Amino acid sequence: MREKLQEVFIDGCNAKIEKKGENVGLSFYAFFKNKNDDPELLMEAAHWWIIKHRLDHFEKAVKVKNLILDELNN
Repeated sequence: MREKLQEVFIDGCNAKIEKKGENVGLSFYAFFKNKNDDPELLMEAAHWWIIKHRLDHFEKAVKVKNLILDELNN
């Protein structure tokens, strides 16, 4: 996963957690505007979410953030 997508995911998770608490769920679409201005990044996010990690449509923001941080630390 490229650094730009890592930042999008982590920043998005942090914002959702801060706003709605530790139990907030989200989908990978939550990280993107309704306008599809970067289709390659969206597809990379979808691949990471669906193919690589086999996540459900909605997952806890804390879980997603931890998956990304684990990848960064390995």
